[in-house]
Amino acid sequence: MTGAVAVPSLFEASDAAGAVSPSHWRQLSASLRGHLVLPSTPGYATRALLYNSKFAPLRPAAIAYCAGSNDVAHCLDFVTKHQLDFATRSGGHSYGGYSTSRGLVIDVSRLATISLNPQNRTATIGAGARLIDVYNELGRHGLILPGGSCPSVGIAGLTLGGGVGVFTRKFGLTSDHLRSTRLVTAASQQISANQEQHTDLYWAMRGGGGGNFGVNTSFEFELDRMPSVTLFSLQYPWARAAEVLEGWQHWLNACPDELWSSCHLFSQGTDGLLIEVSGVFCGTADQLEPHLRGLRRGVGAPTSNFVGADDYLEAMMIEAGCSRLSIVACHMAGEIPGGMLGHEAYAAKSSYVDAPDSSARAAQWVRAVETLQSDAPFVGGGLAFDAYGGAANRIATTDTAFVHRDKLAGVQATYSWGAYTSPAEIAAGARWLHWLGLTVFDPRAGAYQNYIDPSLRHWKNAYYGTNLARLIKVKSTYDPENLFSFAQSIPTH
Repeated sequence: MTGAVAVPSLFEASDAAGAVSPSHWRQLSASLRGHLVLPSTPGYATRALLYNSKFAPLRPAAIAYCAGSNDVAHCLDFVTKHQLDFATRSGGHSYGGYSTSRGLVIDVSRLATISLNPQNRTATIGAGARLIDVYNELGRHGLILPGGSCPSVGIAGLTLGGGVGVFTRKFGLTSDHLRSTRLVTAASQQISANQEQHTDLYWAMRGGGGGNFGVNTSFEFELDRMPSVTLFSLQYPWARAAEVLEGWQHWLNACPDELWSSCHLFSQGTDGLLIEVSGVFCGTADQLEPHLRGLRRGVGAPTSNFVGADDYLEAMMIEAGCSRLSIVACHMAGEIPGGMLGHEAYAAKSSYVDAPDSSARAAQWVRAVETLQSDAPFVGGGLAFDAYGGAANRIATTDTAFVHRDKLAGVQATYSWGAYTSPAEIAAGARWLHWLGLTVFDPRAGAYQNYIDPSLRHWKNAYYGTNLARLIKVKSTYDPENLFSFAQSIPTH
C-alpha cells in the first residue's frame, strides 16, 4: 500500500519526508479531526510497529490516525502535494510490510464502529475494526460474517483480498458477503461502490487486494445465522505423514459444505515434527462422527483425538489462540488498554492444491518439511493445507475479482523466529522458503493475494489470473496517475 514515491527497499532510508517541514506537519495535524503522531510523540515507537516484527526497523515520518473520510482525503491531498511516500494501514498485517512506509502512514484503525441490523441481517463495519470485535458483536446477536482466524486482523485488508477462514466452505468468503463499501479515491473523492454505483469498482473490491484503488473507510455486509459448532483435532505419527496428507485430501474432496478442515505438517524446532488434522463442523458432534469415521477408514486411527462442541464465539476464540483470554485481552498489547497479544516475526509463501495429490506428491510435501527440520532445526515452520470448496467454489471466477474458485485447498508455508534465534538460523529458514517456492510449489497453481509475497515471481498472474486485465482497467479508471502504487500493486496498464 506504499504510495507515490517508491523506495527500492522497505529498509532503505528515503529522503521523501525530508521535503516536508515541521510547519507542513503542523498544518496537516490542524486539518485532521483525528490526530497525527510524529517520532517525537510519546508512544510513537509502539504505534509505528506492524504485526510482523520483521518490519520493526522501518519507521514512518508520521502516522495519521484518521477520524473519518475527510481526514483520509486531507492526507491524500497532503501526500500528493508533497510527493510523499505513504501507506494505508488498517490492522497492519501485510505479509510484505506494505502497511507502512518511510513517509506518511494513513491509519484507519480508529474507524472501527460496528452498526448491526439484526432484522435484515446486515452490518456496517468501519475499515479499522478488528476481527475479534466483529465476531464478538455479531455473535451476541446470533449472526456471523465468515472470515479469518487471526483476531487482530483488520476487516479492510481481509475483505479486499478475499477473506478465507473456517466457514469458507459453508458460507463463502468475507468478500462474497460485501454489499457496499465507502472509500476515498486518489482524487480525494468520497464514493460508494455497490451493485448500483461504481459497479466495476465494487467488482474489484471483492478480491482485488488492499491498497490498489483507494482508501476504504467502511463496509456493509450481509450476515449469516450462527450455526452450532463442533471442533476437532487429530494427531498422527510422523511416519504416516504422507499417507495422512494424501488421505485427508481425498476425504476433504467428498466432505459436505458444513465441514471445514486443515492439515498441518510442522517442524516444531527442538520439539520435532508434527502432523495434525483439525477442523470446524457446522453441526453437532454426533453429526460430525460419521465423517470422522470416513477419515479414520482412509488414514487409520489417530494417536491423539479431540472432538468437542462449542458456541460460535468460543470456537473462534480457540481458532484465534485466545481461548483463555477476554475479548479485550485478545488485542495487540499497546493497541488498546488491556491488550495482551504480542508481535511475531515470520515469513511466508502460498500456493494451492487443485485436486487430491498423488502419493508421490504427498511424499514431496512431507520431505519439504523434513528439509526445514534438517536445515533450520531451531526455527518453527512448515506447511498448512486449508480447505477450500463448497460455497466459495460455486461462485464463478468472473463474478468477483477473487479468481481462485476451483481449488481444493490453499497451502501456506511459513517459518518464524524469536528474539534469541541466531541470524544464521533465520537465514537458513529464508533459504528453505526460497527453495520451496522454486522447486516444490507449482507455479501454475496461483497464490493467495492476502498472503502477499514480495519475492514471488509472476505475482500478477498468481494472484489474479484471468481477472487481471479487468482489474487493470478498473485501476486505470479510478487511479490513472497510479497514486496507490507499491511493489505489488495492480498496474494501470
